[in-house]
Amino acid sequence: MNADIGIGGCGVAGLALATFLARAGARVTTFDKLAAPAPLGSGLILQPPGMAVLSALGLDAPVASLGARIDRLFGRAQPSGHVVLDVRYAALPGAGHGVAVHRGALFGVLLEAALAAGVRMEPRSDVSGVDDGRFLFADGRRSARFDLLVDALGVRSPLAPTAGKLLDYGALWASLDWPAGDAFDAHALEQRYERARRMVGVLPIGALAQGSPRQAAFFWSLRHDAFAAWRAAPLDAWKADVGALWPQVAPFLAQLHSHDDLVFARYAHRTLAHPVAREVVHVGDSYHCTSPQLGQGANMALLDAYALAEALRVHADCADALAAYARMRRLHVRLYQTASWLFTPVYQSDSTVLPVLRDRVAGPLSKVWPAPQILAALVAGAIGAPLAAIRGARAPAMLPSSHAAA
Repeated sequence: MNADIGIGGCGVAGLALATFLARAGARVTTFDKLAAPAPLGSGLILQPPGMAVLSALGLDAPVASLGARIDRLFGRAQPSGHVVLDVRYAALPGAGHGVAVHRGALFGVLLEAALAAGVRMEPRSDVSGVDDGRFLFADGRRSARFDLLVDALGVRSPLAPTAGKLLDYGALWASLDWPAGDAFDAHALEQRYERARRMVGVLPIGALAQGSPRQAAFFWSLRHDAFAAWRAAPLDAWKADVGALWPQVAPFLAQLHSHDDLVFARYAHRTLAHPVAREVVHVGDSYHCTSPQLGQGANMALLDAYALAEALRVHADCADALAAYARMRRLHVRLYQTASWLFTPVYQSDSTVLPVLRDRVAGPLSKVWPAPQILAALVAGAIGAPLAAIRGARAPAMLPSSHAAA
């Protein structure tokens, strides 16, 4: 691939795409506003399609060795104790599973692969715009001219033609050491809810590095306009509220000593009508962002990177490649953005009606065939057959050629 490609952003989508393209022969430069590329966030679940993309990069084994196998998503409404979420991967043919991983661990594996592939990194480069094949930076600088510019700048990308709709709710997150004992399932995402206004969750995420302690992503749902009040109130008062909802999380709460031990993430929802606009092609959260209720963010980013890399490899003409990329991703993106838009208020909202319907109607119905299979396929990222859409649009030669070059 004889091309100069500039990528704004060094997140999951940006690093995966940079590695694919550099291994295919492109000259790739990434730009990031930080002094050195670094991960943002706590933990995430890689679903089977996301792991398949990592496999095409030859990175599935190192990521899996750091992560935790996830077989089940489970949640109870309190104080009733009703089971309102029970999704098991075993309901799927082939009994797949998720891999929960510390965001820093995934980032480290992807960064090492990108550097090994020869990707050039340009830190302290805060992208603010584009012009004539160049990135423009907040400090007034301009990049060299590229054959293709890629926007992997995330939720708040200044290059996205439309801003994301900020959602009322976000969450407080922390990566904490996994407690001794068997109070928590080491292979399940577990959550407890009070209606849809309060939610506490625990996700095992493996280790940040080989030999490091096992950890969990601990999170608490919070309205964005309540964040300032939470910061101003004593931390122990908040701990008491969390403990009252789920007493078993006491070992996690004991590791939190100040408000600064938690990071607040506010969520937004955006789906671009077309991923190519304003001289750039958009991938990851720049293209589609939403709340993490379905846990698809990193997987969608990896699929975008895979699809764009394949489209550029197969099509010599850049315009044809970008059109192919848009086709590959259209159905899957729209399906999951719509599903997330529908599911989010059921678990994070001020509604009094939706939680009742969830607990008394949706919960029981989710146990009746074929609901378990449908829910498992939805959580696993399989609805819309995203990998088939990518692989069906390419030439006979397959991306393992990229893997072999690693």
